[in-house]
Amino acid sequence: QVQLVESGGGLVQAGGSLRLSCVASGSIIRIDTMNWYRQAPGKQRELVASIGRAGGTNYVDSVKGRFTISRDNAKNTVYLQMNSLKPEDTAVYYCKTAVLSTDWRNYDYWGQGTQVTVSS
Repeated sequence: QVQLVESGGGLVQAGGSLRLSCVASGSIIRIDTMNWYRQAPGKQRELVASIGRAGGTNYVDSVKGRFTISRDNAKNTVYLQMNSLKPEDTAVYYCKTAVLSTDWRNYDYWGQGTQVTVSS
């Protein structure tokens, strides 16, 4: 079993910054793609950013130039640095990771979510 623990959410004014972290622990051989998703009230969950094991990244257009995803493979941790935050970034943010587990099977795991609220 693998656990994901997120942290770093909170309330911030528009234009401010937050840094989210997600730490994976448990029966892990290797973590492949790591992702951040978000879900705003009344909206579908959307993929915000992804990072491969080698560091290649992708972002949804709405956050390009403002958010940066990074990872520390030694710590099984993914980060999301969010700058120039806007009220429309308000959502619950979730990390999702693709894990090669100790049973040599691949699984996707989700974190519990962390609330980000941006006031205008």
